[in-house]
Amino acid sequence: MNLLSIETSCDETAIAILSFKKEKKEEISFNLLSNHILSQINIHREFGGVFPMLAKREHAKNIVRIFTECLKESGLYLEKDINLNIDWNTDNEKIFESLKDNFNYEKIEKIRNLLERESEMFSELIKLLLSIEKPNIDAVAVTTGPGLAPALWVGINFTKAISIFWDMPVYPINHMEGHIVSGLITKLDNGFKIKNISSPALALLISGGHTEIIFVENFGESKYKKVGQTVDDAVGEAFDKVARSIGLPYPGGPEISHLADQARENKLEIIKELKLTRPMINSKDLNFSFSGLKTAVIHAIQKLKDLNMAEENIKNMISLDFENATTEILIKKVSDAILKYSTNTLLIGGGVIANNFIRKSFTEFTDKENIDLNIPEKSLTGDNAFMIGVVGMIQIINNKKETHISEIKAESNWNVENI
Repeated sequence: MNLLSIETSCDETAIAILSFKKEKKEEISFNLLSNHILSQINIHREFGGVFPMLAKREHAKNIVRIFTECLKESGLYLEKDINLNIDWNTDNEKIFESLKDNFNYEKIEKIRNLLERESEMFSELIKLLLSIEKPNIDAVAVTTGPGLAPALWVGINFTKAISIFWDMPVYPINHMEGHIVSGLITKLDNGFKIKNISSPALALLISGGHTEIIFVENFGESKYKKVGQTVDDAVGEAFDKVARSIGLPYPGGPEISHLADQARENKLEIIKELKLTRPMINSKDLNFSFSGLKTAVIHAIQKLKDLNMAEENIKNMISLDFENATTEILIKKVSDAILKYSTNTLLIGGGVIANNFIRKSFTEFTDKENIDLNIPEKSLTGDNAFMIGVVGMIQIINNKKETHISEIKAESNWNVENI
């Protein structure tokens, strides 16, 4: 069967189409027919972060086009031999009036009401729906949380619209579960498979909005328990704030990583008296705190300026020690969790695991401790519809029931424990 997957939780408009057999086997294999991601990073850079309503607007502006591209790339796009005689450049009211004699009018009216706040998306989507045959797609998986509510609603309403028109079942997907499974996606010569892991396992989720340790009781049944989390800033958020404090552009993570790598190559030594604190590294729980580390950076910058250190050297030294501190904290907490829960399986997901030093450090740590480490390819560390589709595929194979579209809504704070 073919599964359409949609992700709009933040600032990436992402759509993928997966093909698989709905049969329960030891090893789940599948093909990826199409996978598109449109990033808004350049648009949000001037704001120093993601502006929710702007993200919503960009999703609505681009989602129909990206969907069309995915259909064409996957070979599922077939135009109808029909002339609708509709002026698509006029306003939606006139377009709607001209469709009253169309046998799909009742469905179109429902879609119009659904997309009353996305007028541009309405006209583009209706034009597409009326111009092509129903594609060979059996179901839709869509991210419904956590994330930015305005952005989530674009993907949700788009999904509801095509579900109404083509009568497709819908599966709401937790974005963080997507990051959990991303490290299990394995490339084959003729497709992909989901790597088998032993349960229980632990998952470390590190991104711009999340820093969590999840106990995975049973991967196939989506049984998760959050056993550690940040008490303030997420690690990716801390990277961005520290980068801003030393004059680096958004997003800050890659910028700090680049300077830290350079500092290591040049064997830069941290001034002992200014070594940054490692907040909560020895606390008795599995929680994190990065706000204090951010504050320590601000004080360190001032001290380095008082020592008349050159601006470039300040940036390099702060980047190096901040990345070192963050990595030490993450590994210490994961190490404590592994001991507490007696597991030898670790999954890591989220944008921050794209960081070269953190990836390398966790690889060295797990090799030394004989831990089965599962991290995604860098292309799957950020937000993408591929991982969302994989979660949907696993749910379908495990016979999870579809959700009626009337019950689907954006859940900005959807906890992975409540799946």
